[in-house]
Amino acid sequence: MTTENPLDAFATQPFRLGPIPELVFGAGEAKRIADHAAALRASGDEAPILLIADATLAEMGGTAPVAEALGAAGATIEIHAAIAGEPKATDIDAAAERVRMTGPGLVVVMGGGSAIDAAKIAAAVAASNEGVLHYKLGENPLPRRQMRMIAIPTTAGTGAEVTATAVFAGPDGKKLWVHDAAAKPDVVILDPETTVTLPSTLTAWTGLDAFVHALEACTNRRRFAAAEVHSFLALQLIAGALETAVKTPTDLAARGRMLLGAAYAGIGIDACGTAIAHTISHALSGLGPIHHGFATALGLDATLAWSVEEDDGRFARAARACGLENAAALPDWFSGLVASCDVEKRLPEAFKDRTAEDLAAEMRLPANAPMREATARTVTDADIDAFAARVMALA
Repeated sequence: MTTENPLDAFATQPFRLGPIPELVFGAGEAKRIADHAAALRASGDEAPILLIADATLAEMGGTAPVAEALGAAGATIEIHAAIAGEPKATDIDAAAERVRMTGPGLVVVMGGGSAIDAAKIAAAVAASNEGVLHYKLGENPLPRRQMRMIAIPTTAGTGAEVTATAVFAGPDGKKLWVHDAAAKPDVVILDPETTVTLPSTLTAWTGLDAFVHALEACTNRRRFAAAEVHSFLALQLIAGALETAVKTPTDLAARGRMLLGAAYAGIGIDACGTAIAHTISHALSGLGPIHHGFATALGLDATLAWSVEEDDGRFARAARACGLENAAALPDWFSGLVASCDVEKRLPEAFKDRTAEDLAAEMRLPANAPMREATARTVTDADIDAFAARVMALA
C-alpha cells in the first residue's frame, strides 16, 4: 500500500512564482533608511529623493523620522503627501507629474496599500506622456520605472508592497487595476514600529483584509503548492496576532506578526489571485465609499459557510493553519474574529438606498469576472443574488 507524499505536489506541479522584492524586517529599520537608500543609489548620485506618502500619515508626523534620517545623510528630500484614502486616477496622475518635475534618483513611499499602489503606478507612468487610464486593465503595457524604489508599509493589510497589481478608482468611482511585476518596489522595509499609531479600527480592517488574502490565495482555483507556503504561514501569523494588535497597539510582537502576515499574504495573492470575497468587495466600492479591508471582511463573512460546504480539502488545510480542527469550524471562527476586533457588521450610511439588485449587477461586471471564476466553487447567478441579498441586509 502506498501513501501519498504531500511533497509530491511541489516536485511535480508546474508553477510560476514572480519576483519578490528584497524584504528587510525589524523594529527600527525605517530609521535606518539612509543605509538602505545608499545601497540602491550609485556613488555620487546627487539627484533628489522623492518621498511619496499618505496625507494623514504626513500630517501626523509619521514621515518625519524617515525624511530626517535621509536629510542627515546628505540627501535632498522632496515630499509628495497627497494620497488620501483609496487612490483615484487623478491622484496617480498628479503623483506622476511630481515624479517628472523632481527627477528623483530614488522614490521612497510610506503609507498603506493606497499610497504604495499609487506610488508604484505613478513612478512608472512618469516615464511617458500618458495618464494612468491609458494603462488600465492591461490595455497598454506599463512603462519601465526609471528610478529605484523603497516601500515602507505603515499598515498590515493589502500586501501592496510585494504585489504586481495596483488598484485605483476611475472617473466613475469603480475600481480599475494595472498589473506589471516591474512595478514592484526594489526593497521593502517591514518595521513594526511604523504601525503602532494606526487606529484600532484601521488595524482591524486592514488585518482582516490580509487574512482574506491569505485564505483566498490558498483555496482558489489558481492556487499551487509552492505558493501555499506563504499563504499558510500568513494565516498562522494573522490568526494569532490580529486581536492583540487591535487591543494592544504597542505590542511589537503582534505588530510584527501582522506585517509579516500581510506581506506573505500579498505574495500569495500575487501568485494565485483572490476569489468571491473580493468580487463582493470590489462591487461594493462601485456603489459607494467603503474601506476595502472592511468590505472584504464582510464579503468573506457572507460566503465562507457556502465555500466550505463542498470542500475538497483545501479549506481544511487552511483551517488547520488557523489552529482549527476542520473546515466546518472556519465560518463561525472567522465571524468571531471579526467580533473580537470590535468590527460592526454594518454597511456605511451611503448604502442605505442601494439594493441587492444593485450589488448583484456590480458583481457581474466583466472587471470582477476573474475573481468570480477563480473561486473554489462554481459561482452561479443564483449564488450572486443570494450573496448580494446577504450583504445588503447589513445596510
